[in-house]
Amino acid sequence: MKNNFDAQNPPKQELIDSCVHCGFCLSTCPSYRIIGKEMDSPRGRIYLMDAINKGEATIDEATSPHFDSCLGCLACVTTCPSGVQYDQLIAATRPQIERNQPRSLSDRLIRTLIFNLFPYPKRLRVFLPSLLLYQKSGLQKLIRNSKILDKISPRIAAMESILPQITAKSLQDQFPTVIPAQGETRYRVGVILGCVQRLFFSPVNEATVRVLTANGCEVVIPKSQGCCAALPAHQGQENQAQQLARKMIDSFADTNVDTIIINAAGCGHTLKEYGHILENDPEYCTKAKDFSEKVRDIQEFLSSIKLTTKLSPLSEQKLNIVYQDACHLLHGQKISLQPRQLLKKIPGITLKEPLDAALCCGSAGIYNMLQPEVANELGQQKVTNLVNTGADLIASPNPGCALQITKHLRNKDKQPMVIHPIELLDYSIRGIKVI
Repeated sequence: MKNNFDAQNPPKQELIDSCVHCGFCLSTCPSYRIIGKEMDSPRGRIYLMDAINKGEATIDEATSPHFDSCLGCLACVTTCPSGVQYDQLIAATRPQIERNQPRSLSDRLIRTLIFNLFPYPKRLRVFLPSLLLYQKSGLQKLIRNSKILDKISPRIAAMESILPQITAKSLQDQFPTVIPAQGETRYRVGVILGCVQRLFFSPVNEATVRVLTANGCEVVIPKSQGCCAALPAHQGQENQAQQLARKMIDSFADTNVDTIIINAAGCGHTLKEYGHILENDPEYCTKAKDFSEKVRDIQEFLSSIKLTTKLSPLSEQKLNIVYQDACHLLHGQKISLQPRQLLKKIPGITLKEPLDAALCCGSAGIYNMLQPEVANELGQQKVTNLVNTGADLIASPNPGCALQITKHLRNKDKQPMVIHPIELLDYSIRGIKVI
């Protein structure tokens, strides 16, 4: 089947025309670096968008894979000297692909599984006891050593390979709706728990709440909150993303919070894009903009207020830490200095900088499950560069990145701990040694 873009929000011609095809984006594009084809670069994809808009090409089995190969890391947006809004172009193109290009049976099955499971924490939690048994019984080790999943389905193998450690905390809802500040209340903030973060990285959420309350924040956590819509939004699942965004907005509607805090990079970028996601919804377009204006990454927020707590060393000796830039913080939200500034406040820390710090690790939401070969090459490059700094710890501000990095550390002789920066700050406040 061959189709052109339909009339529902196609990529705008004026944005396409802003690209002067200079090629600056090529060196920073992770998919072009691995695949090496012009059509798998931002410039190449913009050529395709232009051709489809003008009827010189169609959405079909030849063109759609080039859009699928995009990680959505937005490094090209940072690099582009002409200010091309590639983020808006790819965001408009992905739903067009989903509506107008039929997927193969295997592709439909894996996407159905992902989009009907991962954005719904209550559904995902049902599987956790079985996954806990899978890990504790030794079956996981047996399956991985046999590499049988690689032969059955590389995508299922990729999904299993990033499965985090399941703990008893993964099975619990940990927080009351309102948690008072310690001492004088300086701010009233909402906290978004996330999906993967809430189930598999619950210590990160606990650390977030402790750091906020220790610094004078009353924390509000609405029970009705669900997924932020990042996973479906990044993959063109337009209707699902809009439904989840509306639910998130409604969950915070009567909380009277000054700021809405998120501790996952990919989620934060999407939360700040609600104005675009719901721009054609007359009931929610203004609510969405107002909501997004309140959203702050936890590190962004803490850097903007004066910390009132004493920070203690994390080790008896000097501690080398390398901070891993998550793409949707660095390129999507332009947050880079703040995490480093916070880490440097911890006594005894030496911050290392890796080679190619701005290159995507290959996680990119669910990219490492849908495009495992490209993702694996990127993951190996990222981990090599991080380990080569000689750091004792890797500070990663996004759950997907943490899973990807942890996976590729298994092949390294040196395996530094991967930990969220907010956990390090929490340990420092509580006087806990990590090494």
